[in-house]
Amino acid sequence: MPDIRILSDRVANQIAAGEVIERPAAVVKELVENALDAGATRIEVEFRHGGRSLMRIEDNGHGMNRDNALLSLERHATSKINEAVDLDQLGSFGFRGEAVPSIASVSKFTLQTRAEGDELGTEVLVNGGKIVHVRDCGRPIGTRMEVEHLFNSVPARRKFLKRDRTEAAHIVAGVRLYALASPGVAFTLIEDGRVIFSSPVCPALSDRVAEIFGRQLAEQLVPLKAEEGDFKLAGLIGRPGVGRSTRHEMIVFVNGRPVDNRTLNYALIESYHESLPKGRYPPAFVFFTLPPHEVDVNVHPAKREVRFRSEPAVRGFVIRAVLERLRELGGGAQNADAKTQMPDSSLERLLATELRPVSDATPATPPPSTPIAVPAIMPRLGALRQAPTVGPAVESITPAPANSELRGARGWRYIGMAHGSYGLFETSAGVMWVNRRAAHERVWFERLQEEFRAGQVAGQQLLLPVPLELDPVASALLVDRLEFLTDHGFGLAEFGRNFFRIETIPVWMEPADAEPFIRDLLGALRDGSFPADNVELARESLARLASSKAVRLPESPGEAHWRSLLDQLFACRAPHSSPAGRPTYFEMSHGEVARRFQK
Repeated sequence: MPDIRILSDRVANQIAAGEVIERPAAVVKELVENALDAGATRIEVEFRHGGRSLMRIEDNGHGMNRDNALLSLERHATSKINEAVDLDQLGSFGFRGEAVPSIASVSKFTLQTRAEGDELGTEVLVNGGKIVHVRDCGRPIGTRMEVEHLFNSVPARRKFLKRDRTEAAHIVAGVRLYALASPGVAFTLIEDGRVIFSSPVCPALSDRVAEIFGRQLAEQLVPLKAEEGDFKLAGLIGRPGVGRSTRHEMIVFVNGRPVDNRTLNYALIESYHESLPKGRYPPAFVFFTLPPHEVDVNVHPAKREVRFRSEPAVRGFVIRAVLERLRELGGGAQNADAKTQMPDSSLERLLATELRPVSDATPATPPPSTPIAVPAIMPRLGALRQAPTVGPAVESITPAPANSELRGARGWRYIGMAHGSYGLFETSAGVMWVNRRAAHERVWFERLQEEFRAGQVAGQQLLLPVPLELDPVASALLVDRLEFLTDHGFGLAEFGRNFFRIETIPVWMEPADAEPFIRDLLGALRDGSFPADNVELARESLARLASSKAVRLPESPGEAHWRSLLDQLFACRAPHSSPAGRPTYFEMSHGEVARRFQK
């Protein structure tokens, strides 16, 4: 039996780094938190090659003397707490004393710092956990930390890092969170020598949101402020009807700390259940404050999650606060003629419901559809369009050889429409139900695939370009894919930092849909659900996204509409399902009907 041994500090630090330092963004997060805890009013973050080769965090905080600089490299050395009971009154970001020694154990780490009253600063160089030198240096009051060659002493960990672009996106997103958390601190972020954003001290949260996410988004937000007992909620939330396809712009802070908390996220989504359609998420930047002893921040190695002592009380307070603000704005329901206030019974039912997955957070009733003639799919020349179609428009799918399904469909007898969404046909075997949205999406999807494959994407120029302002991450993603979008009917031009103009759109798109579509596309890219490198897969994903966003259904389709739709559907290669996998039709047989009536 092997002997039990105590691990050396170097090995212990490398093991701890596996929990605390998952990727370069975790390094930046920990060091930025230290800078904020040190009282910095200016923080500059620079990184290269996705953080692999260099990360530099420099601040003007109170700095450290030589003894404290050396102590900061020891495990569990911290100035934040003394006893375990201090965790109940925690007011700082950091408290474990693990981050700096863990980072130094898996990189080439340089610490330069100077405290007020010291004539000279201190420089400490650590390589793979071993101190190389400690010497005097000249520098202003504050701290500068450089992390080079991350995971150079742990090659196995380095192999698990993603590509530079992916790691860079995580760093940018993390710094952006702490810039939002501290509007009173000036932040500068530099990637490979290029300034991503530089935000001075902002007097209000709305100014910081405008600096980072763009003024277009800031103008769509309204202030929120509520207080109930020890609970306080403040920040900015989206107006009724303003939604996003992802949760990247729904950010919550607990006692100033950015967190990903299920209770708060679902409470926000539930609050908008009558103000946004299913699958859309409100943009929100909210700060939830409560006594420190009511929340546990020590439940995750990276401190990304927190746990409340009373989850139902927190959830109920947030829902009440947001609903009351939406009522004031007249956004209690999606329909224009709906009452601006929700009945008390509805509020009670909402608060009584259990937490549900995000996909079930809004009612299943679909929002009212905008009428437009879909069967012919003719190019629509809106009032804002100037030039004629560039290239031929595809009016219908190339007819496929008649198959048995198509021949059978022509013999179906049209009965009518149910619930505004389903066509009913009598067949020799029973009753056929056709989902017209799913069917239209399948027709659109295969039509667009053919256009993209043939390189014959028709576009139309807008008389009045549509402005588009993005945050730095989305802007970088868009710049990288401008050529791809141009090849598929879009024309976008840079018009300043993080600002673009949509000048050309495909013929299948309305001008009003251009900005939301581009934002949804960028959201899919950030989620990783849109392939970035494989052109064929990217075209398929673009066609799938377009087919779900571009479909506009007529209000009162007649039999001719349904016949035309069936002809186009059964000419598709895969008529049985929509691009999202939902069935386009199904048959209820005579036998099933008989069983229902107990015959």
